[in-house]
Amino acid sequence: MSEEQPKPPDVMQALPITQDAPAADQLEKSEESITQPAKLLRIASMVRELLEQTRQTTLDEPGRKRLADIYGRAVGELSEVLSPDLREELEQLAPPIEEVPTEAELRVAQAQLVGWLEGLFHGIQAAMFAQQAAAQAQFAELQRRGMLAPQNPAPVDGQDAQDPRQSGQYL
Repeated sequence: MSEEQPKPPDVMQALPITQDAPAADQLEKSEESITQPAKLLRIASMVRELLEQTRQTTLDEPGRKRLADIYGRAVGELSEVLSPDLREELEQLAPPIEEVPTEAELRVAQAQLVGWLEGLFHGIQAAMFAQQAAAQAQFAELQRRGMLAPQNPAPVDGQDAQDPRQSGQYL
């Protein structure tokens, strides 16, 4: 690809901080973050695709071993982009696979990881929505208090809105 894609932000908050939460809870939630969202999305897509593929095929022992190794590496890579508290949660929900797993064990482990990642994505979306709603509420409050002038003021009686001499605040 020759197109340059914009670089993702360095840190994305994973959970919203609400005004109703106690201060200690707010501090705990604010520490949950993702340092490399693009990497997280790539790994999540790979794990989801692997889960779909294992549902459609029968794997022999070397295939299951290889898939278990890929799973372990994916969990390790995910751990690198998560804050310590999210990393701990991931480790609890996605323990390492020690032996050559059965197909059912692989499917369960992958489904569990995909489910956790989808929950994380929903948390990110909720945080973004909450931040946007808070910003809109703050903007509306500033407008209500008269601290911000409307973006496109209506023309005063007899003035033409298209008159360039009247368009600037200081002119």
